[in-house]
Amino acid sequence: MSAIAWELPEDVRAVRDGLLDFARKEILPRHEAHRDLFEDPRRLYREDGRFSDALKTLIDDVRRVSAKAGYYNMCVPESLGGGGLGHLAYYVGWEALFRLCGPQRWLMLYVISHWAFGPSRLLEKVTDEARERMLAPMMAGEASMCFGLSEPGAGSDAAALATKARPDGNGWRLTGRKIWTSNAPVADYCIVFAVTDPERAAQRRGGISAFLVPTDSPGFEVQRVIKLFGHIGGDEAELRLEDVRVEPWQVVGELHQGFAAALYGVSLGRIYNSARAVGYGRWALELALEYAKTRKAFDRPIADYQGVTFPLAESATELHGAHLMGLNAALLLDQGAPAIKELSMAKAYSVQVGYRAVDCAMQTHGAMGFTNEVGLYHAWHSLRIVNVADGTNEILNRGIVQRLLKGDVEL
Repeated sequence: MSAIAWELPEDVRAVRDGLLDFARKEILPRHEAHRDLFEDPRRLYREDGRFSDALKTLIDDVRRVSAKAGYYNMCVPESLGGGGLGHLAYYVGWEALFRLCGPQRWLMLYVISHWAFGPSRLLEKVTDEARERMLAPMMAGEASMCFGLSEPGAGSDAAALATKARPDGNGWRLTGRKIWTSNAPVADYCIVFAVTDPERAAQRRGGISAFLVPTDSPGFEVQRVIKLFGHIGGDEAELRLEDVRVEPWQVVGELHQGFAAALYGVSLGRIYNSARAVGYGRWALELALEYAKTRKAFDRPIADYQGVTFPLAESATELHGAHLMGLNAALLLDQGAPAIKELSMAKAYSVQVGYRAVDCAMQTHGAMGFTNEVGLYHAWHSLRIVNVADGTNEILNRGIVQRLLKGDVEL
């Protein structure tokens, strides 16, 4: 029985159920068949920290299979050849996958085209030549991309970009650095945001453009893989661009108006991370409830002790609220509302309560909660990161209060 008082649209329910069936048939068996790979970090990563060839083959395979099944591009606009489903389907689909697979069956990250890794509305205004050269292989799951926005001196203040696009004949030369660029170590293409009109950019009135750049372009370099939480590899990278030549057909959208695309990408990231937090939180909560019913202390199941169960009840309450907030924000976006305040609220709240739910589940498990086999620490790491990704909680609160002070006080 659903805890939500209204039914999801029939097409969204069908897609969600299909995604779960797909994950059971294609994702869970792959992890089981390659358990030795996934349980040995030395086999997962190369010496330089990039994904190993064996892992990259599995990731590429999941993208291709999902594209063929119709799930990979389900939320890509119909104008690009996708399924045209909206933000609600995006949220519901991701939340269901995270809840089913948990953090250890993480090939599911490549089942739906992630906005920063593959096709989405961000690419709706690419040129015909870019569509033929770059979009076609991405739609087929044959290639992937990354999102080059953040810089060493431009994180929360994303508009303070230092990467420049210098006019060169009928094109440009890109020079600058990017950091925290997810998927960059294996991506085939990168959306690079650069200043094309310094005067307008200084006044924060545009002047920033987006370019779709092959990562094997001369002057484009993955300088290093950024390793987190003591891991020996990862998929975040620092990029260096030195006089990278780009042609007019590589411009995404209107010249000098690329920052709007960047902001929309961040909004998609907030929907995704809201869903990830709720999905992981529900996965962890269910794990803890089962453990509490079977683990005994002083000859009684620990579920008999309020000190164990009341924190779980609080987590369930918070996750329910976060789930409703995420659904509401996605619906508002599908209705054409900007939902700036509501999406910020949903993301900030979801990532905090999801993190607390995982921490609570770890406490319920005692020492077992820290072990690799249970997997809670993988979710704990992931959700600690998303308390920063796509807008820190502090930045989101700043945006919320700005909207409130401008009169947007409907709650």
